[in-house]
Amino acid sequence: MKIFVFEDIGVWNESMSDRLKIAIVGAGIGGLSAALALSARGMNVTVFEGAGSPREAGAGLSIPPNALILLKRTALCDELEKITTRSHGLTRRTSKGEPVPAGTSTGPSYQVHRAEFLEMLLGVVKAPVRFGHRCIAVEEAPAGARLVFANGAICDADAVIGADGIHSVVQRQIGLTAHPASEGIVAYRGLVQSEKLAWGAELRGLNMWIGDGRSFICFPVSQGRLINIVAFVPSMRDMEETWSAPGNVRSLAAEYDGWDAPVRDLIAALDQTFRWGIYDRAPLPYWSRGHVTLLGDAAHPMVPHFGQGAGQAIEDGFALAVLLEHAKRDEIPARLKAYQDMRLARTSRVQAASRLAGRFYRSVGDRGQAERFQAWMSAAEWIFPYDAEEAASAVLNQEFSSSVCQGTPKKIPHLPHL
Repeated sequence: MKIFVFEDIGVWNESMSDRLKIAIVGAGIGGLSAALALSARGMNVTVFEGAGSPREAGAGLSIPPNALILLKRTALCDELEKITTRSHGLTRRTSKGEPVPAGTSTGPSYQVHRAEFLEMLLGVVKAPVRFGHRCIAVEEAPAGARLVFANGAICDADAVIGADGIHSVVQRQIGLTAHPASEGIVAYRGLVQSEKLAWGAELRGLNMWIGDGRSFICFPVSQGRLINIVAFVPSMRDMEETWSAPGNVRSLAAEYDGWDAPVRDLIAALDQTFRWGIYDRAPLPYWSRGHVTLLGDAAHPMVPHFGQGAGQAIEDGFALAVLLEHAKRDEIPARLKAYQDMRLARTSRVQAASRLAGRFYRSVGDRGQAERFQAWMSAAEWIFPYDAEEAASAVLNQEFSSSVCQGTPKKIPHLPHL
């Protein structure tokens, strides 16, 4: 089998040969967002993806305020506006349609079709994305880390970022094992064409119905042409952690028999649905080893009840870019450790808040509902306004002030359209 060394075939940008070489494993939202942030701060980045071509399950995604804070600095706002709808907060109702107190506004969020968002990121990221490169090993190298791929290729880098999801190869290669625990919930996902519903064009923002151990959420995507739905129902069946397992529309309808009319109308308009087993994991003891670290679901998979999966992955990438911007090669392990420590503390709290949010959504009529609502509100107040770049800058100045420029490292005030 012929072995290729990527540096010999131009995987790295030769005009940036003096810059840190960063290899990202995984071309999902976390990996591409990290590539965007790292490239903007001057690093030589390459993304490796195991799939042979871009592909993503068709589903909706909410980009929360804490992620928008960062993305807006990249001058992607115009591009985002073309593919998103915008909402302020979450409208909640009981299963019978009665309003549930909304509390304070959480700030603006964008709802987007996941495939459209990934296509947009692929179009603007400067870094090359190498498809058909399935990582099988991560090894120590003399001054960094080496990636080994199933196609026989290898790549040496100053730092490796594992953004390869819940079944992360990079995670296992640095000695970690995450044990999933079922939440006892299955999510049914689907997309409905707005034109199928008489009131479909009037639907705005994030909408949720809660009650009877179940919850149902919907929001428009693709500029209102489609309505994304996610229905959470109890289940004791063990299921794969996949979005593509086929579901049964009739079975889904039976779960919401007697619920508010819009819920039943949306389910009736589905052509197909997919099941997704919801699993939780305890926070990992560490994310980084030497010149290798983790990001996104590879580091902190979380239940989806606060809509923070993508948001936390985006925070990871932007924080990491700040911490690596001025690093010398021999400082990388310490910088990755600092990244791990600041992000592990943050994401562990968000994981816990997401679990509590799920219990709140399914607690209508329970004696503890009022307390869970207050816990939800308290979490919203610290999750959504968070600025990952500011937090990383503070860590950088506190822990590495002797090796960086004085003052707070520059943010990305406006990254030109790429």
